[in-house]
Amino acid sequence: MDKLVYLAEALTPLNLVLALAGVAAGIVIGALPGLSATMAVAVLVPFTFTMDPASGLIVLGAIYTGAIYGGSYSAILVNTPGTPSAIATTFDGFPMAKRGDGALAVTLSTIASVTGGLVGALMLMFLAPPLARVALAFGPPEYFWLAVFGLTLISALSVGNLVKGLIGACFGLLLSMVGVAVIGADVRFTFGSHALLGGIDIVAGLIGLYCIPVLIDLVATKDPHLRVEGAQTGFRLKEAFGIVMKDKLNLIRSSIIGTLVGILPGAGGSVASLVSYSEARRSSKHPERFGTGEPAGIIATESANNGTVGGGFIPTLVLGIPGTPPDAVILGALLVQGIKIGPALFTAQSQIVYTFIFGLIIGTLIMLPVGLLVGRYAYKSIIAIPKAALVPTIAFMTVIGSFAIHNNLNDSAVMVGLGVIGWLLNRAGFAPSPIVLGLVLGQIAEQGYVQSYLIGNAQQNVLGMFFGRPISLVIVLFAALTLFYPYVAKAIGAARARRSRTDMIVESRDGTKH
Repeated sequence: MDKLVYLAEALTPLNLVLALAGVAAGIVIGALPGLSATMAVAVLVPFTFTMDPASGLIVLGAIYTGAIYGGSYSAILVNTPGTPSAIATTFDGFPMAKRGDGALAVTLSTIASVTGGLVGALMLMFLAPPLARVALAFGPPEYFWLAVFGLTLISALSVGNLVKGLIGACFGLLLSMVGVAVIGADVRFTFGSHALLGGIDIVAGLIGLYCIPVLIDLVATKDPHLRVEGAQTGFRLKEAFGIVMKDKLNLIRSSIIGTLVGILPGAGGSVASLVSYSEARRSSKHPERFGTGEPAGIIATESANNGTVGGGFIPTLVLGIPGTPPDAVILGALLVQGIKIGPALFTAQSQIVYTFIFGLIIGTLIMLPVGLLVGRYAYKSIIAIPKAALVPTIAFMTVIGSFAIHNNLNDSAVMVGLGVIGWLLNRAGFAPSPIVLGLVLGQIAEQGYVQSYLIGNAQQNVLGMFFGRPISLVIVLFAALTLFYPYVAKAIGAARARRSRTDMIVESRDGTKH
C-alpha cells in the first residue's frame, strides 16, 4: 500500500514535468559527441538543491537515462557514439542507416532502451540489497579478469581479422598507459609534454577515433553520407515491434546483463553493451550478419547500456559506492541533501528512494514517445542536410565536445591527432573499436592487476590471488569461451558439413537416395 502512495507522489504534475524535461534534455545532450551524461548531471546538480529531494533525484535520473539513450542517435546516423556506452551501437546501427534503414534502427534503439531501463529500474526496486552484497564480493582480481574478459570481445569484433584486432587493442592499451600511473605515480609515455601528464581522456579519444575518420571520408568522397533513395523515414513502429518480439530472448538477456554489469562499480555501459553484443552474436543463428546491419546487435547494445542506469544505482544507494560516473555525481547530491546512504535507506527514508525509483520508471516510459519523435526528425534532418553543412557542423561539435570535458585545448589537440592516426589505421584495415576498447579497459585492467599482485605478493600467494577465487575462475572461463568460441563454432560447422556430405554419399551408394 505504501508503494502506491509513492507512485502517486511520482505522478504529481511537477514530477511528471521534471521527468519529461529531464529526458528531453538528456537525449539532446547525449546525442552530441563529447557532452556526456556525467557532464549533464554535474552541470544541473546545483539547480536541484532547492527542490524536494525526491523531485531533484527524479530530474537527475531522467537526464541520466535520456543521455545514455541519446548517444545512439549519432552512433546510428553519423557513426559517432554520443557517449562511450554507444560504442557497440555503431557496429550495426550505421550500416543500417547507410542502406536506408536509419529510421528503423532508431526505433529499435528506442524500444530496446526503454525495455533495458525498465528492467534495471525494477531490479533496483526489488533486488537492491541482495545484489549489492554480490557487488561487495568483487575485489581487484575480479576487476582485472573482468577487464580481460572485455578485451576478449575483440574476437567478436574482429571476425576475419583477429590479428589486426588484437594489434589495435594493444595500441589502445598503450594509449591508456600514457601519463601518471594509476598506482605508483610513475610518469609514462609523455615525451616531456606536460599536456599528457593527465593521460588521454577517454571521451576525447572516443571522439577522435570514431568521428574524425568519418569526417575525412565525407570530405574525400562525393557520395552522399546516407542513402536517400528508397529510405523510409517514418516511425516504422510495427516493423520494429515485430523484430523485437522475434528477438525477445536477446532483449531480456541483454537487459539483465546490463543491470548486472551496472552493479559493478566502474564497469559502466560500454562494458555492458560489448558483453551483451558478444553474447547476442554467439547465440545467434546467423552470427555472420553482425557488423553488417543486424537489428539484433542494436537490440543487445541499447537494452544493456540502459540497464546499467538502474543497476548502477544499486551499489550507489545501498553501499554508497557509485556504480558509474553519473552515479558518483548523484551520490554527491544525495549527501548534500542530508540523505544517509546505506542498507537502511530503503526503510528509514523509503519515501524519497521509492518516489525516485517510480520517477525513474516513469521517465523511462516517457522516453518512448519522446525518443520516437526526436528520432524521426533527427533522421530526416541528417538525410536532408548537405555534406557541405553537415561536415563543418560535426567538426565544430567534436572540437567543442572534447574541449568541454576539462575546458582544456590539449584535449581537442589530442582528439584531432588520434583522429588522423585512426584514419590512417582504418585505411590499413585496423578498426577503431578494438583501439577504443583497449583505451577504455586499460586503466581498469592495470589497477586490478597491480593491486592483486601487491596483495598476493604480501601474502606470498600471487597465483592464488589471481586463480584461487571462485568468481575470478568463472570470469576466466567466460573469457576463454568468448575468445575461442568463433574457432570452435567454425570447426563444429565444418565437421557437420563433412558428416552431411558423407551421409549423402553413403545413402547414394545404398540406393536409398539419388
